[in-house]
Amino acid sequence: MMKKLVSFMLTAVMTMSLLVGCGSGSSSEPASGTGGGGGSADKGGGNVQVGIVLPTKDEPRWLQDQAQFETILGDAGFTNQVLFSQGSSATEKTNVETLISQGIEVLIICPQDATAAAASVEAAKAAGITVISYDRLITDTDAVDYYVTFDSFSVGVAQGQYLIDNVSGTGVPLYLYTGASTDNNAFIFFEGAWSVLQPKIADGTFKLVNSDKAQELSGTAELTRDQQASILGQTTTNWDFDTAKKLAEANLTAAGKDMKGDVAILAPNDGTARSIADVFATDSDITSYIITGQDSEKASVQYVIDGKQSMTVFKDTRTLAADSVAMALAVLKGETVETTTTYNNGKIDVPAKSTDVVVVTKDNVQSALIDSEYYSASDFTGL
Repeated sequence: MMKKLVSFMLTAVMTMSLLVGCGSGSSSEPASGTGGGGGSADKGGGNVQVGIVLPTKDEPRWLQDQAQFETILGDAGFTNQVLFSQGSSATEKTNVETLISQGIEVLIICPQDATAAAASVEAAKAAGITVISYDRLITDTDAVDYYVTFDSFSVGVAQGQYLIDNVSGTGVPLYLYTGASTDNNAFIFFEGAWSVLQPKIADGTFKLVNSDKAQELSGTAELTRDQQASILGQTTTNWDFDTAKKLAEANLTAAGKDMKGDVAILAPNDGTARSIADVFATDSDITSYIITGQDSEKASVQYVIDGKQSMTVFKDTRTLAADSVAMALAVLKGETVETTTTYNNGKIDVPAKSTDVVVVTKDNVQSALIDSEYYSASDFTGL
């Protein structure tokens, strides 16, 4: 299946190359500390056609996305520029203003803060720019034209189901960790996980350890946004390694021995999963742990191979970037943009293209990640 995806992506790129004859090369913002400012001028000497704003260059996942954008857009003949917001909505705003001033026709943006980004995309929309929300949905605005995403609900379902399928007995201690409350995806991931975990919490398979808010709501199958927010308020990692580490340390310090032993851990992504796993591995009262993740970062793939992380949800950034480029191409050519569903952002139903995900464990690292040429076998040891 993965080989078919790669073949499809390469075919799409070749098609784009034939259709688009304007512009040349790509331009990415230099590896500065802020990611703001004007960046480098496009190599074609004209206006930048496609501007991309990503949250941070401090996480491997976003550097992978940058590489995919620059490769696919460059090969397709688009002038483009990638800027990083470095965890700052203010820098994100500056980045968007910079790209507007460079004459972009399409803005592809993954927001640092889903609500705060609304003002920036409204400025882009007012300048006649088509806005594509990338991976994370920008909320509370009608200035988003399209949304490209992985099936975030399915990511959470996959994580929760993995925990269910790999525990035995009843009363298994369950530690919950979530993404940033400013990221709409964090809610969708958790909603998906809760949809399968809640019945198993209610029937006693799991006992919640680190969220009394989740315990209070353990009999509620479908949570409101406010109810989810109350749980995220106690379990958020803010997608930050150090925050995840400190929260895990605090949770284990507060937990009694009866809340340790063989445990299950819902970790929201790979970076936080590694930090949390490292903490649990050093607690002498933890006899074993099962922990989730997502993004299939190289470091976490090695953790999976080594048995330090149980699984990761693979989201092929080549496909997501290719979907975004296909949207941009259709916009620039005045053609119909292909979408498969809609997502409500609190203001409008945003037309969207949703991409499936794959669960990766030690058993299928080779087939999912190496055979598909996403990574090379030489990137890892122990395969």
